[in-house]
Amino acid sequence: MLWNTILLALRAIRRNMLRSFLTVLGIVIGVTAVITMVTIGRGATVQVQQQIASMGSNMLMLSPGKRLGPGQSSGSAPFKESDADAIAKEISSVTAVAPVSSQSLMAIFGNQNWTTQVTGTNNQYLKVTNRSLKAGREFSDSELRSGAAVCIIGETVRKKLFGGQGGLGGKIRLQKLSCDVIGLLEAKGQSTMGMDQDDIVLIPLSTFQRRISGNQDVGMIQLSVRQGASTEKAQGDIRTLMRERRHLSASEDDNFNVMDMKEIAKMLTGTTQLLTALLSAVAAVSLLVGGIGIMNIMLVSVTERTREIGVRLAIGALEYDVLMQFLVEAVVLSSLGGLIGIALATAGSFFAARLMQVPYIFIPGINVLAFLFSAAIGIIFGFFPAKRAAMLDPIDALRHE
Repeated sequence: MLWNTILLALRAIRRNMLRSFLTVLGIVIGVTAVITMVTIGRGATVQVQQQIASMGSNMLMLSPGKRLGPGQSSGSAPFKESDADAIAKEISSVTAVAPVSSQSLMAIFGNQNWTTQVTGTNNQYLKVTNRSLKAGREFSDSELRSGAAVCIIGETVRKKLFGGQGGLGGKIRLQKLSCDVIGLLEAKGQSTMGMDQDDIVLIPLSTFQRRISGNQDVGMIQLSVRQGASTEKAQGDIRTLMRERRHLSASEDDNFNVMDMKEIAKMLTGTTQLLTALLSAVAAVSLLVGGIGIMNIMLVSVTERTREIGVRLAIGALEYDVLMQFLVEAVVLSSLGGLIGIALATAGSFFAARLMQVPYIFIPGINVLAFLFSAAIGIIFGFFPAKRAAMLDPIDALRHE
């Protein structure tokens, strides 16, 4: 009986192909939009997590000033290199400590110039930030102590200054400092914040302090916590040590902050998920619009087929049979729209992910949910027209012109 009802519904749909197509279009658009938004959002979330992980394993960032908000801090006394040495010596869970001072400067080679981020640090910086050398070598101990005019450059700087040349062994000028390129960093691409991680020049911290900044200040201390150790405990130990070194009383607030990269990852992931949810909610509205379209067309269909309904009721069809005929027709329309939407969403999200350079992740759950929701739309919005058809009086229906 159900199979006959489905065949009748398919026959009615086939009778008005163009109208049926336009009816399901709203469902198709809604399902496609929802699945695409969720898929791209999941890919963006995974990319954020991967980029945060690539910036450093169990990385902590110690910066001066009170924490005001994400990426913001108030001004306070800068650190000294001795603070980094104290952390490395007294905090057992920390495996690498890199004091960092940075400034934006013009790098010049021949007739080429490029404004880049010049960072004074030590070799531990490579370990903390999970970076490696493509060619060349790290700073020697004597170069770090004496403040030698040597540098390690990122891939972007190499391309801008040296073009097709290797760059290793060349001599570039940073403001008034002329330094030899002793190493080339492996490319890392853009960070989660949209910054080019390859647009960087590393020089010894002592060189930066003597030849560029003119003081002994350290702008930030970056640390790597031992694998398996608690970053929360490390944060607490560092906080206790720094309060002691900065002579803060029990009643005074911290004039520094320790940020865990996991916090940044959590914040960015939460933001991405929220945006995905909002966009998906907006896209889901078109599903409701599609449902209203199905209800409208089914009401028109009931009016057009009043005599047909009257004939069926007159020769013995039950109200239930008529109800099921129109309800199945609505569900078939919406389910067909759901299937077409899933197919379009799969193709669209794949190409959109490649275009946006985020991982494509197929999510079975959202595809099944979108299909079930589209079928539910057919049941909900198709029930009233179907009920109206079932409630028709056979005699009045047969008299209908």
